[in-house]
Amino acid sequence: MPALPGVMSYGETDAQARAKVTALALRSVAERIENGEPLPPELAGMFAEA
Repeated sequence: MPALPGVMSYGETDAQARAKVTALALRSVAERIENGEPLPPELAGMFAEA
C-alpha cells in the first residue's frame, strides 16, 4: 500500500494475504493516531480522529 510503506503480507491464498495486510494496515493507522502522528493525505479523510 503506497500510503503506508512497509505494510505488506503474504498468505497461502489471495484472500488470506488480503486479510492479513488489511489487519496490519489498520494497526499501522491506529498506532499513528495513538502517537499523535499525522496520517498520510490519502488516508486522512477515511478515519475520524478523536
